[in-house]
Amino acid sequence: MRAFRVAYDGRPFYGFQRQPDVPTVEDTLLSACRKLDLCETDEIPEGYAASGRTDAGVSALAQTVAFECPEWCTPRALNSELPGTVRVWASADVPDDFHARHDPERREYTYDLYAPTDSVDDERARDALSALCGEHDFHNLTPDDRLTVRTLDGDITRDGDFLLIRVESRGFCREFVRRLVSLVHAVATGSAPMSKVDTVLGPEPIEGRAGVGPAPPTPLVLSAVDYPGIEFERDDQAAEVAVEVFGERALEDRIRWRVGGRIRDEIQGFD
Repeated sequence: MRAFRVAYDGRPFYGFQRQPDVPTVEDTLLSACRKLDLCETDEIPEGYAASGRTDAGVSALAQTVAFECPEWCTPRALNSELPGTVRVWASADVPDDFHARHDPERREYTYDLYAPTDSVDDERARDALSALCGEHDFHNLTPDDRLTVRTLDGDITRDGDFLLIRVESRGFCREFVRRLVSLVHAVATGSAPMSKVDTVLGPEPIEGRAGVGPAPPTPLVLSAVDYPGIEFERDDQAAEVAVEVFGERALEDRIRWRVGGRIRDEIQGFD
């Protein structure tokens, strides 16, 4: 059994999990496995499992998939049949009973929240996140109706016009991080009082406009998945190509941002 670290730009995909008729990361990975004859058409490799299911638009650095495969199946081999938006960059040999979804001892997400200093109070943001850390029933921050009690840790750091929100737990409910970010942002901007955190963590369900909706998915990244006793080995060649590919995509985004800003400024200055 071998486990692989997978990085991907989630924007072109309708999430990680397989779905009919729309592109997903998992479909892309399994298609590569079939092209490499690791499994039959419409099947999955023996022992296949993934560490989590990211939502549409969410990216990953450390998504982890594991399955039975021959020695020649390396990150580079998988990348030969993958698009540039999905890159396998590390691997580890794991025990036969390893399960990518059930075995993690820690998962970490990071969210780059655009929050210029003149629009938010950083300390209020940190206080809100601190109140959310620890063991709570987060039923008001997820559409899930079971397994909503989780133990959370996290922190917030300032990086220019952005607040980098990092949260970790053994497991996460659906949409939880994005809803948490919405709540922290509301408190930080003053559009919600600090007491809103206590209300959200309370036993009563919050519905309608009083509830907390999810923040946009694009700034969210699955940044770490840790397994006890498992050490991943970086495939230098595969990693170098991934660095190049994601660097090119980052440059394209900067160019689009610059062009968009110029169009905005010209329209604002037109008279």
